[in-house]
Amino acid sequence: MNPPIRLIIVDDHPVVRDGLRGIFADDDAFDVVGEAADGPEALVVAMRTDPDVVLMDLRMPKMGGAEVIRRLREQAPAVRVLVLTTFDDDADVLPAMREGATGYLLKDTPRTELREAVRAAARGETVLSPSVAGVLTPRAQPPRQQPLSRRELELLGLIARGATNREIAAKLFITEATVKTHLLHIFAKLKVNDRAAAVAAAYENGLLRPSNRD
Repeated sequence: MNPPIRLIIVDDHPVVRDGLRGIFADDDAFDVVGEAADGPEALVVAMRTDPDVVLMDLRMPKMGGAEVIRRLREQAPAVRVLVLTTFDDDADVLPAMREGATGYLLKDTPRTELREAVRAAARGETVLSPSVAGVLTPRAQPPRQQPLSRRELELLGLIARGATNREIAAKLFITEATVKTHLLHIFAKLKVNDRAAAVAAAYENGLLRPSNRD
């Protein structure tokens, strides 16, 4: 059995922190090891508790969310930061993602999806709310692009076979929202705008072989 995901919750509203703690407290897959009410406190708690995932609001007193993410990435690069906020405009989304946030969700995310998002973040997978995904066009991606991941290549192979998002989600045991997130990253990395162009680019660049259609 895998050890529980160590999680800290960062939000300047005590009621929100209490509610989030309740979402994870009844699931043995998670261990809420700390809380913080602002950015500086989040850094202190993260250094003390060594969490796997930091679930944090973006607009807090004393230090902006993007700055907190930057410092966390510097001081504890293995920690994943999952933003949970009410703001989905590019002025908030882009700085957070550029500084290294693993995911960006809105506070209306259902609790089951929130728990799954934390699991995905702990695995290093990026999860975005649908309204946020539209903000992250290829030009908005962080400047240091990486090659396609094994999961992204697997997903591309399924697309080449004509699988729908729902079929891909069922095959890979992920949500359709996660499929859309992977597609967004694939499009950005391959500099294309749709599924057909992504498959064509993948074949042109040797990322897929004809056998992937079988």
